[in-house]
Amino acid sequence: MNSKSFEVLAVLAEQAGLTQREIAQETHMSLGSVSTALTELRRAGQVASEANQITEAGRAALEPYRVKNAVILAAGMSTRFAPISYEKPKGILTVRGEVLIERQIRQLQEAGITDITVVVGYKKEYFFYLEDAFGVKLVVNEEYATRNNHSSLMAVRSILGRTYICSSDDYFTQNPFRSYAWKAFYAAAYSEGPTDEWCMEVGPKGRIKSVTVGGADAWYMIGHVFFDEAFSKRFVEVLEDEYDLPQTPSKLWEELFLDHIKDFDMVVRKYDPGVIWEFDSIEELRAFDPLFLENVDSEVFANIQAVLGCPPSEIRDIYPLKQGLTNLSCHFTTDSGEYVYRHPGIGTERLIDRAAEVAAQQVAKDLGIDDTFIFEDPDKGWKISRFLPDCCQLDPHDDGQLARAMQMAHRLHAEPVVMDRTFDFFQESKRYEAALLEKGPIDVPGYAEMAEMAAKLYEHVQAEPSKKCLTHNDFFYLNLLLDEADDLYLIDWEYAGMSDYANDFGTFTVTCELSEEEAERALEHYFDRPPTFAELRHNFAFVAFAGWCWYVWSLVKEAEGDNVGEWLYIYYNYAKAYLGKVLDWYEQDERL
Repeated sequence: MNSKSFEVLAVLAEQAGLTQREIAQETHMSLGSVSTALTELRRAGQVASEANQITEAGRAALEPYRVKNAVILAAGMSTRFAPISYEKPKGILTVRGEVLIERQIRQLQEAGITDITVVVGYKKEYFFYLEDAFGVKLVVNEEYATRNNHSSLMAVRSILGRTYICSSDDYFTQNPFRSYAWKAFYAAAYSEGPTDEWCMEVGPKGRIKSVTVGGADAWYMIGHVFFDEAFSKRFVEVLEDEYDLPQTPSKLWEELFLDHIKDFDMVVRKYDPGVIWEFDSIEELRAFDPLFLENVDSEVFANIQAVLGCPPSEIRDIYPLKQGLTNLSCHFTTDSGEYVYRHPGIGTERLIDRAAEVAAQQVAKDLGIDDTFIFEDPDKGWKISRFLPDCCQLDPHDDGQLARAMQMAHRLHAEPVVMDRTFDFFQESKRYEAALLEKGPIDVPGYAEMAEMAAKLYEHVQAEPSKKCLTHNDFFYLNLLLDEADDLYLIDWEYAGMSDYANDFGTFTVTCELSEEEAERALEHYFDRPPTFAELRHNFAFVAFAGWCWYVWSLVKEAEGDNVGEWLYIYYNYAKAYLGKVLDWYEQDERL
């Protein structure tokens, strides 16, 4: 049986008695090709001569092409779908009255595919009900946060065969699934004009030869995929061979396929416009379902409406912003302006004193240091702020901007504020060291000597009088923004608390990678005069403490499998450069 005969036979297996014209519409074949295929199928006894009815011989001929199972990928975090994805997985959103993944499961089952596995990860508990409601199986991808979607296929590689691979958040206006499939394919839609999608170059018989990101007037990848036995066997080999390579974690499974595309026989399966829908943003989904925001069960949007007093229909231009280490943020617009919604990250309730943050944020607003602040929930940690369009980060190596940053710090430190929260770099380093020791002995060369110097330096600093005040404790260029009018803002007050005033200088020097000359110049701007020797050594002690604290923190993160990158070396270098030097300044009582 050739591919055209298969297509006609597969359609008749699901819709008996179609006319030649109807078959042509279903298969996207010409009437001539349909007629030729029917003649061959009748000759083989697989289609009855009258009324185009499939025979038992025809069903038997189709059986080797039956789709055995389906895998629905639902482990991802869908960060582009912020802020709703902060609360729940994208696949369980209700669109046009149906839950996305439920609609897809029903469509698979209607096509006779009942062996369905859902791979879950992010907020996996939202999918547990599917086992009882639809009889599907669940597999947990424990690596969803550190790897791309290839890790989900790794988790189910033993069941890949004649398998549909689906995404939990796709919407099909028509059921695209069939009981039988000829060979491996990737679903495709046509773009008239330019597109940013993955565009396919197709060779003879529809085989995918290459793929480019972006193109024009081309068929592009969208929606579901079908693996046949040969594709699955080779793909699993590639996946297992390359899974542990350092370049693999960030790759989509499609990239592994494309890296070895000559090894695979996968064809394009074309669909009419409007059949397959993928929603990369809330705005795209609203264009498809205008009542989506009015009907969505979202605490985030309820919070926005309560604070700003706007209806859901007024909230627009929603897109994620760069994510921080502890929080997730998105931009949105209403008729009254542009805003940022900050959603607290997982586990931040154990790290951040939100009541202290709110108090510090209010001080900053009253001082005019950060009047972007609008509201923060002190219990749950979500916050709404004014968005600064066309702003830029402070350049710490520009002397004029350096002066402004230091003068802002001085204004903050002069405020007669008392808070319960405190922050001490050395005590924080001891806490991180305890976490590191839980993983085994610390055998990093030079660590013990540096730890000893840090302890001695801390004793000297504790023995001298020093000003305790409200400090930002995350005082560096990423949190210092200049707007269109050249006004300076200090944002992100999560770590603010009562500390030695030199905390902010230490943090700034290390994180902005200031040279010693630049750091001394910063102190001159802070005091509005050259610092005394006592002031100089005290402040540079906090450069050493900041470098040391974040160096130990980096060792903990690396031990946990995270990649801190160049910051590990930066923190180490500042700790190494200043621990011994400043300790000598204290012990010799002079600058050496």
